[in-house]
Amino acid sequence: MVSFPSLSRPKLAPAIGLSLLLAVLPVRAEEAATAFADTSKIVAIGGSITEIVYALGEEGHLVARDSTSRYPEAALKLPDVGYMRQLSPEGVLSVNPSGILALHGSGPKEAVDVLRKSSVPFIEVPEHYTHDGILEKIRLVGKALGVDAKADRLAAEVGAGLRAAEKQTASIKERKRILFVLSTQGGKILAAGSDTAADGIVRLAGGVNAVEGFSGYKQMSDEAVVTAKPDVILMMDNAGPAVSDDELFSNPSIASTPAGLARKVIRMDGGYLLGFGPRTAEAIHDLAVSLYGGQVTD
Repeated sequence: MVSFPSLSRPKLAPAIGLSLLLAVLPVRAEEAATAFADTSKIVAIGGSITEIVYALGEEGHLVARDSTSRYPEAALKLPDVGYMRQLSPEGVLSVNPSGILALHGSGPKEAVDVLRKSSVPFIEVPEHYTHDGILEKIRLVGKALGVDAKADRLAAEVGAGLRAAEKQTASIKERKRILFVLSTQGGKILAAGSDTAADGIVRLAGGVNAVEGFSGYKQMSDEAVVTAKPDVILMMDNAGPAVSDDELFSNPSIASTPAGLARKVIRMDGGYLLGFGPRTAEAIHDLAVSLYGGQVTD
């Protein structure tokens, strides 16, 4: 699952990549998801929401998805109502849905407010970048679709996979310091702090976020990057303009870090790495193997 810059990669619109990373708003308490009265024509907004619906075997209810919903491949055949953070109420309602199932962070707020006030039931699913947060999402999606028993079974299966993936790095004493880099535009490093999907996956894979002191995504000074002393740079693949190894490691602030000196970068598909859905156990495993190699136990 790990790819390298020497390989050819298709370029997707930057908005799709950002959708996987800009989950930086503080997670707020939401009203508990309820069940749709009519599940015949559901719009799924959020890549992990769509993936969960398919994992539950309930994709027959879907009439549309947002542009971040790119897995499984079959989902691409559904009408696209737009980027989850730049929704148009007209676009979402144009497919005449019986319900809208949206991941927390969908927006803009004005568009979501219009959708909430429409005659179409709107259910928002909270997002927490943790083991338990994934299982909660599965159960709430199942509840919304009226398939609680299926959701409980899927949550148990995914939970077992997550526990096994997390145990693989339990015995590792020297934890790698990871700097997740969103972009290097203008020579400035835009990195992930706490309360982000990147921070969550790094921790689950047995790493340490090299960034401290801020939440969300923030442009770091050269001094701050050097002080972070990352052992590894982690980046998304297939998310906007590609950044080559030469471009990355020619950045003066990165060049002098342990990661820069060793030219150590890991690139993974953004949806797979940061989706926090049914495939996250596999993503944890793949990232852990890339970080620690043979130290990862079966």
